[in-house]
Amino acid sequence: MARLSHYDKILALLFVLSLPLVNPWVRGDGVGYYAFGRALLIQHNLNFEQDWLRANPSFRMGRTDAAGNILPEEYTVTGHIDNHFSVGPAILWSPFLLAAHLFVLSYDALGGHVPPDGFSKPYIVSIGLGTALYGFLSLWLSFRLACKYLSERYAFLATLGIWFASSLPLYMYFNPSWSHSLSAFIVALFVWYWDRTRDARSWTEWILLGAIGGLMMDVYPPNAILLIFPALESLYTYWKELARRDLKSFGREFLQNAAFAVAVVVAFLPTLVAKKIIYGSYFNFGYGESWFLNSPALLKVLFSADHGLFSWTPTIFLAVIGLWLLRKRDEILGLYSIIAFVAFLYLIGCYQDWDGLSSFGNRFFVSLTVLFVLGLAGFMDYFARAWNERRTWLVAQAATILLILWNFGLIFQWGTHLIPARGPISWRQAAYNQVAVVPVRMAGTVTRYITRRGQLMGNIEQDDVQRLKSQQQPDGSE
Repeated sequence: MARLSHYDKILALLFVLSLPLVNPWVRGDGVGYYAFGRALLIQHNLNFEQDWLRANPSFRMGRTDAAGNILPEEYTVTGHIDNHFSVGPAILWSPFLLAAHLFVLSYDALGGHVPPDGFSKPYIVSIGLGTALYGFLSLWLSFRLACKYLSERYAFLATLGIWFASSLPLYMYFNPSWSHSLSAFIVALFVWYWDRTRDARSWTEWILLGAIGGLMMDVYPPNAILLIFPALESLYTYWKELARRDLKSFGREFLQNAAFAVAVVVAFLPTLVAKKIIYGSYFNFGYGESWFLNSPALLKVLFSADHGLFSWTPTIFLAVIGLWLLRKRDEILGLYSIIAFVAFLYLIGCYQDWDGLSSFGNRFFVSLTVLFVLGLAGFMDYFARAWNERRTWLVAQAATILLILWNFGLIFQWGTHLIPARGPISWRQAAYNQVAVVPVRMAGTVTRYITRRGQLMGNIEQDDVQRLKSQQQPDGSE
C-alpha cells in the first residue's frame, strides 16, 4: 500500500477526536447481534434468555409478558430463543469482547467487583469502540481505493462527506451494537481486496477473497450481492478465453472459482451452524417477512419520506451519479459498482420492511459505504476536470459542509424524536426544525450527551416506549 499521506493522518486524527461520541449501549436489533457474542463467550452456548430478559424496554415489548417472563412464542422448535439476527457481528467483535473479559477477570482477581457476565460496562464499551474502529476502517479503505483512481483531495473530501453526511455516523457512534458499521467495513475490505488482486489473482488470493466474502455474508446475508464483483470478472475472463480457445486458462479460472466458492461456504458456516442449532435447519434464517420479487418498491426506497435513501441522505444521490462518471476513470470498477448498487437496490426494494422500520435514512445501504465514497469522489473529480479545478474545489467544500450540517441536524431530530423514528416524516416540519429548533436545542443536548449520557439515553428510551404504546391498537397489535 502507498505511503500514508497527510490526508490519512487527518482522517486518523478526526477518528480519535470523534471517539467521545461513541454511545456504549446495546439496544433494539443490537440485542440480537450482541447476544451471540455474549452467550458464546460467557456461557459457551446459544442460550439467549438472559439477553432477552435484560434487554431495553422497547425490545422486550412483544417478547415478554406483564410479569417479565419470555413469551412461549419466542422459542423455536429446538427450544432456543428466536434470534434471527446474524452471527457475523459477534465474530468481528470477538477480539474486543475477549480483551474486555480478560480485563474483567484480572480486575476481579485483584479485588475488583465487576460482574464477568457480558452485561457490565467494560464489555459494552469494548464493542462500542470496536464498532467505531471498524466504521473508520471502512472509510479508510474506501479512501485508499478512491485515491488509486481519483484525485486524492477529492477522495479525502468524499470520505468526509460519506462519514458525516450519510447514515453511517448514526450506526458508527449512536447505535454501535447494530450491524451496519461492521457491514460497511467487511464490504469495503472485500471490494478493496478484489480490486487490489484483480489484475493477477493467485490461488491463495482467490481463497482469501472467498473467506472475506463468506464473512461478509455472516455479518449481513444480503451482502452476497457484492459477490457480483468477482462473478462478473470471471464471466468476462471466460468469454475472452473461449474466444481465444485457451481451454487451459479457462480450466484454471474455473478451478480457482471453485476454490473461491468453497472458501465462501466455509466462512459462511458459522451462520449455517447457528441457524441449524436455533431453528433446526441450516437454511431457516428465522425471518418471516414477505418478499415481493415482482413488484419491488424501488422509488419508495430511494425517495420516500419513510426513510428514502436519497431523500434522507442526498449525499448518496450525488455518489450514485458519480459511480456512472467513475467509468471514465476505470470502466470495470465503475460499471461493476453500478451493477452492484442496482442489484442491492432491487433486493431491498423486494423486502417487506424495505424502510428499515426504526431507521435513520435507509440503513441497509450503509453496507455500500465503499461504493458511495468512490462515487462521491468520482462526482467531484469529474467536474474538476470538466469545469474548473479551483471553482470545483471551493464548491465541493462548501456543498460538503452544508450536507454535513443538514445531516447532523436530521440525526439530532431523529435521535431526540423531533421527527418519528418509524414511518414517514413531514419534510415541512423537518425543515422548520432544522432552522428554528435544532440550533436552539443542540448545544444543551450535546452537553448532556457528553456529561450525562445515561440519563439522556434513558429519557430517549422511555419516550420511544411511550410512542410505541400509543401506536398500538386496543387489541395490542400495531
